[in-house]
Amino acid sequence: MASHSPISAPATWPTWLRNLPIILAALGALGILVGYVSSKDHGMQVGYSYLLAYMFFLSICLGGLFLVLLHHLFDAMWSVPIRRVCEHIAFLLPVMAVLFIPIALLAKNIYPWMTINPNNDHSLHAKSALINPTAFYVVAILIFAIWSFLSYKLRAWSLEQDRTGSAKCTYAMRFYSAWGIFAFAFTLTMAAIFWMKSLQHQWFSTMYGVYYFAGSVWTTYATMYVLGLVLRDTGPLRDVMRPRQFLDLGVMFFVFTVFYAYISFSQYFLIWNAAIPEETFWYVLREHGTWWQIGMLMIFGHFLLPFLSLLRIDFKLKIAVMGPLAAWAWIMHFCDMSFNITPVLQVFRKARAMAEAGHGELAHNMTHAGLKPDGFAIHWLDLASMAFIGGVLAFMFVKYLKAHPAYPQKDPRMAETMGVYVPSSTEGSVAYGGAK
Repeated sequence: MASHSPISAPATWPTWLRNLPIILAALGALGILVGYVSSKDHGMQVGYSYLLAYMFFLSICLGGLFLVLLHHLFDAMWSVPIRRVCEHIAFLLPVMAVLFIPIALLAKNIYPWMTINPNNDHSLHAKSALINPTAFYVVAILIFAIWSFLSYKLRAWSLEQDRTGSAKCTYAMRFYSAWGIFAFAFTLTMAAIFWMKSLQHQWFSTMYGVYYFAGSVWTTYATMYVLGLVLRDTGPLRDVMRPRQFLDLGVMFFVFTVFYAYISFSQYFLIWNAAIPEETFWYVLREHGTWWQIGMLMIFGHFLLPFLSLLRIDFKLKIAVMGPLAAWAWIMHFCDMSFNITPVLQVFRKARAMAEAGHGELAHNMTHAGLKPDGFAIHWLDLASMAFIGGVLAFMFVKYLKAHPAYPQKDPRMAETMGVYVPSSTEGSVAYGGAK
């Protein structure tokens, strides 16, 4: 196996590009601070913009963790070269725990139910055992504790394998993946429910966790394709990234294109078919203004375009196809997160203004005042939040890459991945015996 040293940014890159994560984080933090200080809506726009960016990047971190778990559960061969990169992405989850603090502080200006008396809202009262401020913070702490522990252990044993090559490391990573996949499914579902779905606590959907999961892994595979290209061309993964890895990343991107479409359509179809007001109002609200066009974009842009583009097997190996598709996946995922989050801000802002003006209570205004969202729009605070969180995560990711080898050094499947046949000790003895 070729030797490898930790990466550093290529010398040919200009200084500003090597410092881009810090620049983005600094400018984003400044924008968020200015937006909060100059806010005239109790910091609601800042909170929702930050939540939008947070859920976007959280999905990629969770996708990285899922790819690591999947690798060990199926003893995968093809994904060995990208496993370390996925481990680094997963280990950004402790960083996401710190970045969650602004959401925790602004929760009352983000989640309408935080300021509604459960006795004045039947749907909130019925769910008050789960949807309450204490549960919100306790569950968040437990979720981040599980994610941090799991991602830390998986990466720690992987790095230990680099040092010793012991089979014990492989068994340990399989052990953590065996129970970790169940913990992952449960905690991701709880995170999606508490941090996004509860924005409209009246709504019912048993598929929402899977819906968020499908979009998360879809976006992560697109991201991994680009990272694989960049790290191959700049050196760290040049010796191990082969067409097989890019083909399988493209195949999995295609698979989750179909899976996301299946889950999102199933959620919509089941709610539409049942025609229960507590469920249908979520979609009805998003048919107003330009949100209708965003809904159509989810159908044709999130599914049909990548589906048709990836049908040909050779397109999965063409950078001219996969590069733009990966960028398109980020745009579609941003629109998807905005479709889930931003309409609530537009209605919440109007309902709170009416309540402060003495026109009914907030609970009544949120459900019975007939308020409609304005339409899709990208606020400059959305961009500032994306820059801040993305910059911080990119800085930490590059720091991890510089500190450790970019791919597993002594993984027992690496030879198979490279197409190298290594005879067993028994085969070697027979061969030598026969020669004699």
